[in-house]
Amino acid sequence: MLFNTTQFFVFLTIVLAVFYTAPRFLRRIILLVASYVFYLSWNYKFVVLLLGLTVVDYGAAIAIENAAAARKKPFLLISLAANLGMLGFFKYYNFFVDNLAQLLRLPPHTWALSIVLPLGISFHTFQSISYVVDVYRGEQKAIRNPIDYALFISFFPQLVAGPIVRAREFFGDLDAWRHPTQEEVLRGVLLVVLGLTKKMAFADQFAPLADSYFQNLAAHPGGFAAWSGVLAFAMQIFFDFSGYTDMAIGMALLLGFHFPVNFRRPYLAFSITDFWHRWHMSLSRWLRDYLYIPLGGNRGGRWKTYRNLMLTMLLGGLWHGASWNFVVWGGYHGALLSIERMMGRREFEKVPPAWFYPVRALITFGLVCVGWVFFRAATFADSRYVIGQLFHGGRQMEALLPRWLVYMTGVSLVIAIIEEKFDWTEKLSRGPAWAYAAFTILLLLTVELIGVTEKALPFVYFQF
Repeated sequence: MLFNTTQFFVFLTIVLAVFYTAPRFLRRIILLVASYVFYLSWNYKFVVLLLGLTVVDYGAAIAIENAAAARKKPFLLISLAANLGMLGFFKYYNFFVDNLAQLLRLPPHTWALSIVLPLGISFHTFQSISYVVDVYRGEQKAIRNPIDYALFISFFPQLVAGPIVRAREFFGDLDAWRHPTQEEVLRGVLLVVLGLTKKMAFADQFAPLADSYFQNLAAHPGGFAAWSGVLAFAMQIFFDFSGYTDMAIGMALLLGFHFPVNFRRPYLAFSITDFWHRWHMSLSRWLRDYLYIPLGGNRGGRWKTYRNLMLTMLLGGLWHGASWNFVVWGGYHGALLSIERMMGRREFEKVPPAWFYPVRALITFGLVCVGWVFFRAATFADSRYVIGQLFHGGRQMEALLPRWLVYMTGVSLVIAIIEEKFDWTEKLSRGPAWAYAAFTILLLLTVELIGVTEKALPFVYFQF
């Protein structure tokens, strides 16, 4: 069930109705059953995988908490091996054996298997790992109720593509659960509608343009076409992924859970450092706490700091997909972060003067767009071709973006700037009823008038 379908909204309505009419002691079970129904609707065959990892991590965490200090590590290693082993097999097996075959000069796909990626495996394995590691570090108590832990892993609003929620955040809400306030309900509804608008009226409008360029590069030569194709994808992935997380956070809020913000206007970032403080923030936190800091962080001198940044971003890139393009994308961002650190960390974390901010933001956006080429292109050869077209593509003036979509991009930029300064959508659910109703109706009309409704397009991050 895709979030942008009538079927899903029927499902969500039933879940909300049953959840709030049922006795309180049944509500956790209702949410767990609903989450597994949601998972089963995608591919029932993988439910055994989800259950198996849940059992392993549930038992490993309790064993770690009960074990003497010197005997904790084997249980941690069992959990890591199970999660990373499953993730490695389903996501990276074919990537590894295809590269091995190439090194041995064997035919492509000599050992390749027909593997279907299980729903949300990249996200729920990271969530599981963070929980078990936190228990190992003594920062989180092991969860003794198996229903509670199973719900943490499978909770349907964020199961497929995050945000990556920490155990202390989820169980803090679960253990002290209360009815959402009127303001929280209004905010939850607004986030769901806003996310749906981002997806259907914006992301799905840019998607065909990005696809038409990247799927047939030879048909669109020239720098102008290249920049418009890359811009189309930059807009698509932002509106698509931030739309999904808006909906996930909104649905969780309607059910009494408070998820962390995952996007904070990333295309207004004034540096790559600032960009990663705004883009996919839950992943950035995860990479910082479970990769960068354990590797040594900024301890041990400048060169070790640059090494740790590069390793973290290379692995973060590989997490997104089994392709050298993703590795290059991660390395590209790691190199930019390292360069900014060389030039002075405070300089790239401090907000620049108002007169200089637009220049810095435009440069940062351009650098991010160059990185998106590696994220979107099918092969590394395609990436090199697009990069060449961006900077040496000649004077062909083919524009892939229609004028009305350029205007929409401009309007969204103005709205983002106003939001950055006044944070008005946060305040809307606390403001006058007429303002809230007018904005919500405007969003729904936007979906109705320009949203792509013929066929529900999957969210971009579902492939990860």
